[in-house]
Amino acid sequence: MPGTTQAKTNHRNEYQCTIELNQNGKYCVRVRAAFARNGWVLPVYFLASTFSHSMRKLEEVLQFLQRKEERLWFWGVERSDDPNFSEELIREAGLRRDRRAEFPRQSSNVTLSPEKLVPAALLAPVRRGLAHSIDNGRAAQAAGN
Repeated sequence: MPGTTQAKTNHRNEYQCTIELNQNGKYCVRVRAAFARNGWVLPVYFLASTFSHSMRKLEEVLQFLQRKEERLWFWGVERSDDPNFSEELIREAGLRRDRRAEFPRQSSNVTLSPEKLVPAALLAPVRRGLAHSIDNGRAAQAAGN
């Protein structure tokens, strides 16, 4: 209709990524995947022993989530006969479901078209942002001691 404006629909998946050191000195990387095609969110996390390993694993995780979106949605949202099946799907990528309600405000984001590969160059700003948040966390921790 002439004269009407339609809201622009975002047809891209968005991944919010955060990292923090846990009490055991491991890096906990949280990813909140918002899939545009089906309008659903999958919060996951994984642990890594070093920052470098956590960044390599993050790239693998983003590739996995991009490739398996439809399968994860079907088993995660449509609720199969076996509700634990979706948990098994994410475990094959070394992930766990993140059941925490709040997501940190400071995050690094990646936005991609569904089913596209994650270009390594796109992750450079994410790595810098996550490294910066770890450095800030260490400085705050040192100031509190």
